[in-house]
Amino acid sequence: MTDLVTRRLRVYGIVQGVGFRPTVSRHAAASGIHGTVCNFGPYVEILVQGTEQACDDFRMRLERQPPRRASILKIDEQTLEDAPEYPDFSIIESGKTRGEIFVSPDIAICEDCEREMFDPKDRRYLHPFINCTCCGPRLTILDALPYDRERTSMKEFPMCPDCAAEYYDPATRRYDAQPVCCPDCGPQVYLLGSREKGRDAITAARRTILAGEIAAIKGIGGFHLCCDATNRDAVSRLRTLKTRPAKPFAVMLRDMETVRRECFVTPAQEKILTGHQKPILLLKKRPGGLLAEAVAPDNPYVGVMLPYAPIHLLLFRYDDGITMPDCLVMTSGNVSGAPICREDRDVEQEILGFCDTVLSHDRKIRIRADDSVMDFYRDRPYMIRRSRGYAPLPVMVSRGWKGQVLAVGGELKNTFCVGVNDLFYPSPYVGDLEDIRTVEALEETIGRLETLLEAEPKAVACDLHPRYNSTLVAEKQGLPLLPVQHHYAHVLTCMAENDCFDPVIGLSFDGTGYGTDGTIWGGEILLSDLDGFRRLGSIAPFSQVGGDSSSREGWRIAVSMIRGLTGNAEDALELVKQLDLCGEQQARAILTMAGKNINTVQSTSMGRLFDAVSAILGIRRASTFEGEAATVLQFRAEAANRTPKKWTSTLDADLEGRMILNTADLVRSLVDRRLAGEDPCDLALDFHSALADMALEACRRAREETGVETAALTGGCYQNRLLLELTESRLETAGFRVLTHRLIPPNDGGIGLGQAVYAMHRMQT
Repeated sequence: MTDLVTRRLRVYGIVQGVGFRPTVSRHAAASGIHGTVCNFGPYVEILVQGTEQACDDFRMRLERQPPRRASILKIDEQTLEDAPEYPDFSIIESGKTRGEIFVSPDIAICEDCEREMFDPKDRRYLHPFINCTCCGPRLTILDALPYDRERTSMKEFPMCPDCAAEYYDPATRRYDAQPVCCPDCGPQVYLLGSREKGRDAITAARRTILAGEIAAIKGIGGFHLCCDATNRDAVSRLRTLKTRPAKPFAVMLRDMETVRRECFVTPAQEKILTGHQKPILLLKKRPGGLLAEAVAPDNPYVGVMLPYAPIHLLLFRYDDGITMPDCLVMTSGNVSGAPICREDRDVEQEILGFCDTVLSHDRKIRIRADDSVMDFYRDRPYMIRRSRGYAPLPVMVSRGWKGQVLAVGGELKNTFCVGVNDLFYPSPYVGDLEDIRTVEALEETIGRLETLLEAEPKAVACDLHPRYNSTLVAEKQGLPLLPVQHHYAHVLTCMAENDCFDPVIGLSFDGTGYGTDGTIWGGEILLSDLDGFRRLGSIAPFSQVGGDSSSREGWRIAVSMIRGLTGNAEDALELVKQLDLCGEQQARAILTMAGKNINTVQSTSMGRLFDAVSAILGIRRASTFEGEAATVLQFRAEAANRTPKKWTSTLDADLEGRMILNTADLVRSLVDRRLAGEDPCDLALDFHSALADMALEACRRAREETGVETAALTGGCYQNRLLLELTESRLETAGFRVLTHRLIPPNDGGIGLGQAVYAMHRMQT
């Protein structure tokens, strides 16, 4: 027919594993067009043939009614001449090409599958692996792209005739759904080391939890350790077994009704909780809730998530006559410092002693994915740990870069990043690299993600510290090595997330980073752009005594700071006694080491300053997990019942003319006021406010000197919502443009992005 036109559409974005081709086929039928759709990996290619009006109608449907889990970033369209005439519209076998790739994260169970799973008339009634094109595992089962069943761990489970019929029928929700299965052909749950399988295994796990015992549960991205979150004894026992005395446990609550009973929740937070990512969300506890205090001791917040895998829903609801608690602890199944367990062998070697039963299954996990953890700031998401549901969605920048790079990330909270042109793919959370098992997991996951992204990096970026395990991993890649200073990488990450690459005044506040002068940095003011940074200032340097132990025992930092304030050991000892920071023998040891410069480094660590102040105010002398002292200090400040006092001390300058925030004067003031009997909560609030006042003054002076009017707030200390709000509001009032994080963590879990951006920029020059 002469009025036929043929167009080729190439659709880029999250178009793999989200039912894109079936949706295209349905839109084609509705628009009355013929042609084909094919998955090429980096994009989906659609050949549409029909009248001009029909082709226009098809594109309108595609843009306005994409699959629920898809994200279309761009559509390239071209009219083809001399195209053959197509007899119908068909899905053709996946092709293969190179280019920018978008891998779908794992997707929580959808409402339709949940409804079917609890329908006794449905053939997938109570099936622990129910899924469709809108939900189910993606990244964690993927071997290679294009996303087809034979390139996932589901290839080990051939479809039965009924599932195959759904898979090939465009009218069904499971048309082209790669993990489709049913009780006859899918994976199976079982109790590790026991004969129980299927129903018996699930019932046995439920009985274990109800009895106040602990179960290990294999989910989508690894194992959880699970117990009744309303049972004080069960939670306390889990703490003892994991040697985790105070760090909060995440909880999984049965439904939103339970969430509202236990926590305060805004509409924006509810939207995230019930969405298809279903992260752990930090919510404020309601008085009178049923959660055991031991879930999050001395903490007004609790990490909450809703069930996101079918097996989680079945733990709460099953037809076995057992009434389960509606609140379950669901914490990562690992030894402290090690990666989350993903195989039965991992469980047997590492956490079998932590649990009374293990509910596992035989669908293999290719890439670990811990739960994502999210806070809320100004009623919008503020990421703390980016993993399941979000990784490896890329960060897009507008630079026109070409090339491929790897950045291995930080030593703690490790995530790495692969850069391909203007797309930067942060990995799922890996963990702390102090444990060799985590290092091995990092190396394996780098290989897998590079394979999925078809990336062949030409350079590798790492931290400046020469002895970090992350640096050693980078060196083993055999690529040109680009070390990036830690706090500068934080600033670049914030810039990249905001797609802003004009010069910024970076406030990079965190615990520890190796400085270019060989000292420990952590409270830095950095004038930054893609070409490098200039250190404009820092908090007041202090002696950090005691090596690694000083990061856990804030009283050590407090003692050495007090010695710096008094100038002599005896006066310092007297103040230490009055503040009851430690025993006299301990104090004398620290004072002697500081005086003789033994096991002592110069530091500007903001994190250690928080630890010291927490000890001085009698809030936390030491931390049992990273950030404990600083976090509780924030909670005490938020509990203060007055407005903060304004800090009027001006900035100093060092011998090189750099700005020095008067944190030494601030500590001296807090010591005096604490000894005078002032309320520690009020002092904690004034401490936060004073830091924000000093940050504002530093930015003002930097603006006068440089003309730069954009400030970037980054680093682990800006997980602290109070410090973030106080600083940002002051800067906004003073006319600054303020960049903050949102979906990339401000902590070390985000610096791989900044490292990768730096490496990519260097490749262009």
